[in-house]
Amino acid sequence: MPYDTIFLDLDHTLWDFNKNSQEALTEIAAKHQFLNKGIPSLEDFLKEYFIINELLWEEYRKNNISKETLRYDRFHQALKKFDIDDFELATAIGNDYVNSAPYKTNLFPHAIQVLNYLKGKYNLHIITNGFEETQHLKLKNSKIDHYFDHVITSERSGFKKPDERMFHFSLQLTNAKPETSIMIGDSLEADVLGAKNVGMHQVYFNPELRRHDEKLTYEVKGLKELMEIL
Repeated sequence: MPYDTIFLDLDHTLWDFNKNSQEALTEIAAKHQFLNKGIPSLEDFLKEYFIINELLWEEYRKNNISKETLRYDRFHQALKKFDIDDFELATAIGNDYVNSAPYKTNLFPHAIQVLNYLKGKYNLHIITNGFEETQHLKLKNSKIDHYFDHVITSERSGFKKPDERMFHFSLQLTNAKPETSIMIGDSLEADVLGAKNVGMHQVYFNPELRRHDEKLTYEVKGLKELMEIL
């Protein structure tokens, strides 16, 4: 199948969300003296935070919670796991995180090499459920913003993946056709099945080798494998 357009997710696909979050929260934990508040270790906090963050992002995708609730409640819930019921502290951590994490620049292995390979061959665009202001900061600070013609966020489109309207909006904006486009992302539901439902081919970026029973166009463990199939 000849493609002319590639849509990519950003967080957990190109931009290493967990690694960048860990860097930001290491600094924030020192600032707010986590260890003096009854949190045994940063690793213990991160373990709880990553679980809660993923669950709340799922609720945000389903329009069950607001952007503001997601931004602060993930830290409030994580703190409560250590019997720290302090929303003021959670708010301060949330603000510090938003002012720090988007400036971190860790990408997944071979991201730049793959983008260089793809750029001359395809029209490249980002489709992300991430917040408008932070996603542009991540792209700019990671020095990969110039690879993409359009950065389509859920806030810009008014819809969130896997909502078919998010993909239709993106296709219309970029003058792309589903039959000659392909979506690359780490979320089986939001990225891959969302794209499949509008007739687009898909690449499931699955570095953790999560098991599933879906029939997909492609599945890769590492980004470098994209150079073999595109």
